[in-house]
Amino acid sequence: MTTESRALPGSLAPYLERARRSAGEFELDVDDFVPRFYRTLFGYAPGLRGLFPLSMTTQYARFGRALVHLIDGLDDPASLVPFLAQLGRDHRKFDVRDEHYTVVGQAFLAALAETAGEAWTPEVAEAWEYTFAFLAGTMQKAARAEAGPAWWSGVVVEHQRVDRDTAILRVQVEGQDGPVPYRAGQYVGVETPQHPRLWRYLSPANAPDPAGVLEFHVKALGYGSVSRGIVASARPGDRWRIGPAMGALDRAVRPGRELLMIAGGTGITPIRALLEQLEREGGRPERVVVFYGARSWDALYALDELRRMTYRNVWLDVVPVVEEQPPYPGPLVGRLAEVVTGFGSWGDCEIVVSGSPAMLTATVRALRVAGAAPEQIHYDPFVAD
Repeated sequence: MTTESRALPGSLAPYLERARRSAGEFELDVDDFVPRFYRTLFGYAPGLRGLFPLSMTTQYARFGRALVHLIDGLDDPASLVPFLAQLGRDHRKFDVRDEHYTVVGQAFLAALAETAGEAWTPEVAEAWEYTFAFLAGTMQKAARAEAGPAWWSGVVVEHQRVDRDTAILRVQVEGQDGPVPYRAGQYVGVETPQHPRLWRYLSPANAPDPAGVLEFHVKALGYGSVSRGIVASARPGDRWRIGPAMGALDRAVRPGRELLMIAGGTGITPIRALLEQLEREGGRPERVVVFYGARSWDALYALDELRRMTYRNVWLDVVPVVEEQPPYPGPLVGRLAEVVTGFGSWGDCEIVVSGSPAMLTATVRALRVAGAAPEQIHYDPFVAD
């Protein structure tokens, strides 16, 4: 079944719920399923292999995280629509066309059937057909409605090494399309000359700039990764491609309501952009508390600037947190999630969490155990690789 060749039923809920339950019934193992899906896809359409990077490790991780998020959200499909729409618009930069959705759907269902084995009953198969039609159809609709460019061209104008593994870069967007449209707290995909066809998601550390300058803070992760290539090898004059903005951390900002912001390492970037926006335009919460954590005191590279923000704004407090005891007093010591929840449940405020996948998982879990409600907690789980 293609994404549009069969009309969707009046109510998708029973099909989506059946699909979600079936994933648990046949114990869908994402780490096993994702490589199987791509093997099936490239077997059906070998020509699609050229759209992907040589190493699929990062692609596997991204698709796996997205799949878990989508399956978990099938009990509330309305909540998935904005995310799916963003994915559809973002996939235009890969030159994804309607016919690709058809073969992807065939490969996806075939890989699921192989994974499920005897649990792949006609009822389960039908539920997943409708589920894929909903997912892909929402993406296609958003992609077709988007009038802007699939990507923008930018040139690196500054590369500053903060330490061995961290760099700050400023990229000037060029061309007739103007600045990349984004909101403070969102993230964008970037493709660098060091790693063609391998897009990494980065959060601008600045609020939108009319001049079209984007500031990125990058932490090197793993040997051969895009982030390590950016930190070690990016130079002024490098030309980048920049994809459409995604994410909605700014929905946590509500005038008159307190805001807790928790950042680990370079996860400070979207929070810094949001603070800059609040400082510039107002409409801010009653009070903002930022817990900024890293392993050591020296790794809190953005702390001085955050402190200068507190001098200018009485509504802002910044609390540094380190895991290793420094030789002098100052920061709180401990794991970031434990330190934050040590102050209580934070049940009366909105919460933004930003950092690595491991940090996100630990912090969100600790907040939930402490009593924070899911709707209070805002985070983008697909940025870091």
